[in-house]
Amino acid sequence: MDVQRQIEYWITTAEDDLETSTILIDRGKILQGLFFCHLCVEKAIKAHFVRCAKDFPPKSHNLSFLLDKTNLILDEAQLKVCDTLMYYQLEGRYPEHYPKAPSLESAVEVSKQAQSLFLWLKKKL
Repeated sequence: MDVQRQIEYWITTAEDDLETSTILIDRGKILQGLFFCHLCVEKAIKAHFVRCAKDFPPKSHNLSFLLDKTNLILDEAQLKVCDTLMYYQLEGRYPEHYPKAPSLESAVEVSKQAQSLFLWLKKKL
């Protein structure tokens, strides 16, 4: 496995997802935009998994699970962002778990926090 190529894949697609999240939120598609925020952070963490394990990441969307497989140490605020993003991940596609959309202002704030976390994760590579 080409570790650097895998890392670049995860980060490049995370950047695309972050851009997509902004477009969606700006157009009022708040839940979809926050889903893409989660996806962005998930992929950045998977890049770190590849860096640490020199292997393909697990097929999981659980940010805490993935973080535990890396040597990353997040502060309390960063962990809270991850917890918030988990609310908007794949489980939300099923009726019994469908999340309620926050206000636009709250969504923009979560998006900014996700972007900040992504940039921190990217810098740590």
